[in-house]
Amino acid sequence: MSQSSKKMKANERREHVLSLLKQRAEPVTGSSLAEEMKVTRQVIVGDVSLLKARNEPIVATSQGYMYMTDAKEDLAFQRTIVCQHPGEETENELNILVDHGVHVQDVVVEHPIYGDLTAQLRISNRRDVKKFIQQVRSTQASFLLELTDGIHTHTIASDSREALDEAEAALEEAGILMEK
Repeated sequence: MSQSSKKMKANERREHVLSLLKQRAEPVTGSSLAEEMKVTRQVIVGDVSLLKARNEPIVATSQGYMYMTDAKEDLAFQRTIVCQHPGEETENELNILVDHGVHVQDVVVEHPIYGDLTAQLRISNRRDVKKFIQQVRSTQASFLLELTDGIHTHTIASDSREALDEAEAALEEAGILMEK
């Protein structure tokens, strides 16, 4: 009986996590969910994995978990760019993109064993960039580009083709965009 109580509590907790993610437009960190639920972050990671296995459209971004709905902003223009730079240029790269009104959807590197490794970024302004860089520093995590001598791709999006073109030109001028 104690086991079924625990399972019920776990199911209730997962439903509450799902409800919170659906209500919030901003990403929610696993740590804040863990604090709210009075469990460890690892329990939340497991809960989110189980919710994803139920085909709930939850995405783990660099800022936290997001529930992806059709109501989310869809930008009309999107493209993939190839960049190469050392990790210490990441903040500059992202600021160039967002300063041109471009949203950085993801980063992808090609790993020799695992193939494409993709991380959802969902960065759209300098505040997001600052938060992302602070997170990397505070956790002493490595940038994915460190696995590939700095070579990586980004899916970038904007409501105008011109913004994408201007951002690419600025990256090229900064020596970040790989030659086509």
